[in-house]
This record gives sequence, structure tokens and C-alpha cells, in this order.
Amino acid sequence: MLTGGIVSSWGLDKATISLCAARVCQLVLAEVVRSEVEKNLLFHAERLSWADADQLIEEYQSLLRLTHPEVVPHPDADLIRTSRHLIRHFSDVPVLLSAMASKPDWLLTHNTKHFTAAAAQRTSLRIATPLQFFREFSAFLR
Repeated sequence: MLTGGIVSSWGLDKATISLCAARVCQLVLAEVVRSEVEKNLLFHAERLSWADADQLIEEYQSLLRLTHPEVVPHPDADLIRTSRHLIRHFSDVPVLLSAMASKPDWLLTHNTKHFTAAAAQRTSLRIATPLQFFREFSAFLR
């Protein structure tokens, strides 16, 4: 979701990030997610011109300055290993543990194949797509 919000010209991912930049919402950024986003941005930048790649990286750095994210450290390796039962895909365990540690109001993701209702129930997290978030957010504003 974060990568999509940075590279897309508009959409719900970018709208979500805009709420964080405007300080309507607080961005909670797990180190494990930050590493993945940066890897994806560099991969995306390789396919751009030098100028566009520089602009993409500058927009990401600007986003971090504007949002002042709450950074959640990478979970302990032993905790990751013993928490395997929480979610189907092992590489998502650190993301889930980081969210559990920070207790965000929402964990937003497009990965509904792994971040399921069952995972949400096991962890007491509110897991949603940006679309689900905006539907609830707009109802709150009415």
C-alpha cells in the first residue's frame, strides 16, 4: 500500500498517505515494511529515467519528513519463529508482530490473501484494505 501510494499519481493508497502527511492520521511504519518499500522503490526506479528516479526517491524522503512516522523496530528472531501460527505466510510474521507491538488503529494492506479475518481475530488487529478504511472513515465523517 505504501509503495503504491508513492508511485501512483492518485488513488486510495495516495489518499491514505495524504491523510498522514496532513497529520489527520499517524503513519506507523514497521522497519520490516520500510525495508520492503525501499527495496520496491529502488526496483521501480531502475525502470525510470535518472531524473524521474531521483524525483521518486526525493518524494519518498519528503513523505517521511512530512509524516514523521512512528517507527516500529524489527521483532526479535525468536519471537518471529514462535509466532509462526499467527499468519499463513512466514514472511508476513514480522509485519504482524510489528503491528501487534505498536497497536495501530488500522493495519492497511492489499494482501488480503495472507492478512485474513482469521489473522485479525487471532491478533486483535483491525486489518483492512484502503477501500475498507475509507468506507469506515467516510461514515465517521457524516
